[in-house]
Amino acid sequence: MMNLSIEQIRSLPQDKRNELNNLLEVINYRWSIQARDKQRLPIGNWNTWLIKAGRGFGKTRTGIETVRIWKEDNPIIGFIGATAADVRDIMIEGESGILAKSPSWDRPYYEPSKKKLTFRNGSVCKLFSAEEPDRLRGPQFYKLWGDELATWKYDRETWDNAQMALRLGKLPQALITTTPRPTKLIRELIAASNTVVTNGTTFENRDNLADNWYDAIINKYEGTRIGRQELMAELLEDVEGALWTLKLIEENRVKEHPELKRIVVGVDPAVTANKNSDETGIIVGGLGIDNVGYVLNDGSGIFSPNEWGMRVVDFYRKYKADRIIAEVNNGGDLVETNIRIIDRLVSYKSIHASKGKAIRAEPIAALYEQGKIKHVGGFPKLEDEMTTWEGNSTFSPGRLDALVWTFSELMLKDGRPVTRAY
Repeated sequence: MMNLSIEQIRSLPQDKRNELNNLLEVINYRWSIQARDKQRLPIGNWNTWLIKAGRGFGKTRTGIETVRIWKEDNPIIGFIGATAADVRDIMIEGESGILAKSPSWDRPYYEPSKKKLTFRNGSVCKLFSAEEPDRLRGPQFYKLWGDELATWKYDRETWDNAQMALRLGKLPQALITTTPRPTKLIRELIAASNTVVTNGTTFENRDNLADNWYDAIINKYEGTRIGRQELMAELLEDVEGALWTLKLIEENRVKEHPELKRIVVGVDPAVTANKNSDETGIIVGGLGIDNVGYVLNDGSGIFSPNEWGMRVVDFYRKYKADRIIAEVNNGGDLVETNIRIIDRLVSYKSIHASKGKAIRAEPIAALYEQGKIKHVGGFPKLEDEMTTWEGNSTFSPGRLDALVWTFSELMLKDGRPVTRAY
């Protein structure tokens, strides 16, 4: 029957067509048929199943299907994503999200305003974001799925609160699906005796990946350090020669900042805006009344001049910043013009880099070593750049450069540390 042409299918009696539709739906939605061995629920009395896998492995689909299995016997399940948008766009509404991957007879009812999903059997999934860990203080769950733990802004607080909430039933369990970073929390989970760790690579799901995506990503990243992390899911150690280590950044991570006496938006603009372009670095930093610097936000990415200009001005207004500071080696006066077209009244200062990137970065790295610059939450892409960039690298680190400009403005004068705003 599976070799029938469209014309032959159309000519079938209705009962046979229904039979064929039912068969196809069983194949498409029966996880026991679709799943690879590494995607199947482990047996045993484990507490955490950590799927540490590369991009495109099928982590989201595994999370969805595990939830669909769990909901049969567990009436309350928690969902945690890096941001509220990630929960909505990836875990719920994405191509591999729960709405797309649930059959018509078992698709949950999604109530965005109530931040919950309800299955027809009455089981409920409650939705949370790692941006707001305190919202996990009241709820309680039988099971929990957390996606992309390595990108959670407040990973420790979110995880600890989630563990307190995971207290119902005979065997509370959490599934974590993530591309790895060598954070302290991920290392702890891997080392825990009650964690089942599944390692997977992008290559294992080749049959389900689009050819153009696969070819582009593999050609660009295979054999590189970022490829080892993002494709092979390796937990990479610190780079010899890098000015920062993740341990140093972890030691300088806080949840909140004190009153700030200055706020600066630093910009390292890229020249082009295509998929192979360097990123425009956009970092928001503040100087506290304690004379400690605080990284507040990372808005970097590949943008057109108008896009990054709008983004920079939006951050300037949102944080009530005192100044925008931008490197103009590549853009000259056009950088300021681009910003002032959007808002001619912003306080703006241009910087022309006369020293090498490593020389500029060293005083800022020294401030980190002294505990004088801290990160308010996590900034994975910025931190990856900080801990992997070497001074002799040909890669242009836009996020790192913007960070250096921001805190040079806030905390240095003539290349030397200062203890007050100026």
